[in-house]
Amino acid sequence: MATSPSSDTTVATTTAGKPAVTPGTVIAALLVPLMTAGGAAGSLHTEDIESAWAERQQAVCRHTPFPTTEYVAAWAGLALGLTAVAVCILLAKHIRNRYGIRPGETWPGVITYIGAWFSVLTIPIELIQLYAAYSVAASGIVLGDCG
Repeated sequence: MATSPSSDTTVATTTAGKPAVTPGTVIAALLVPLMTAGGAAGSLHTEDIESAWAERQQAVCRHTPFPTTEYVAAWAGLALGLTAVAVCILLAKHIRNRYGIRPGETWPGVITYIGAWFSVLTIPIELIQLYAAYSVAASGIVLGDCG
């Protein structure tokens, strides 16, 4: 890794002297943790939607249609998690191919890798929430005492 002299920090550059940290790589790197957090939050929001639906049914003592927003939240959570991993892979390829350095040698690459690892850890949770959204819709809710 070649560095250009600077009074405060060192900036990763290529052999041609071009900086490896550009506004595009910074934006892509910062999107990975945001998509990871958004995916996990979206998936976990399905529980709130389902419990509000169950409370509404019990309040009116009759079955109501299943909220389609739960499906949207479950699929959106999984899509955001998978997109975060895809952005990490694409950014790593971009940095390696264009600048000839390892992505871990730049701070956007490190942020991207950390965000992608958290996303890999949350994808099983997002898959479980997606399964739960479809299994709750088929099972229905016990209405209890409606007398």
